[in-house]
Amino acid sequence: MNKTELDLATWNRREHYEFFNGFDEPFFGIVSTVDFSLGYQKIKDNGYPYFLYYLHKSLLAANSIEPFKYRIEEEKIFKYDMIHASPTIGREDHTFGFSFIEFHEDFEVFQVHAKKEIEAVKNSKGLRHNEDTKRMDNIHFSSIPWYNFTGITHARHFQYRDSVPKISFGRYTKEQGKINLPISINVHHGLMDGYHVGQYLEEFQRLLNE
Repeated sequence: MNKTELDLATWNRREHYEFFNGFDEPFFGIVSTVDFSLGYQKIKDNGYPYFLYYLHKSLLAANSIEPFKYRIEEEKIFKYDMIHASPTIGREDHTFGFSFIEFHEDFEVFQVHAKKEIEAVKNSKGLRHNEDTKRMDNIHFSSIPWYNFTGITHARHFQYRDSVPKISFGRYTKEQGKINLPISINVHHGLMDGYHVGQYLEEFQRLLNE
């Protein structure tokens, strides 16, 4: 978990951070859709796991946008070298558990490790709220495959000063030959603005279209 402390004295968003970090709810959320048509076709052609494919593209995008690597720890801001995933994984009994999936740029390597972790969650009980899933260099992911959505909120403990981004995916829809995938991004406003979420969405779309 290599990280570097941000120099607040020279940071051009210092006042923005100090302003929003004092809020009871410093997070803001954006819900959008991405065109999943080319990505969906690639999944079918190659037999890739549906969730792992777009999870990997999402991590690739997040790791390329610097503010998604920022975390607040004891009133200091650190930039992590690499960000990983902590998605919720559903079980057959309709409960879920938290997971830790290490990021690898190579999708084949990534999915090998991810499949092992998913299997471990499915064969366990409880939340699995452990040291790995609580790591600061994670993004909290969730997939809601049962329905499309146009808005989403998250359970939040305001006494805990959270700064980890939360990204959720919904059920894709088909419209006029186009496959749309809903996505929700919730992030700390002291660490980034709507512009940076836009950068992430643009890069995520580019990667899905590769």
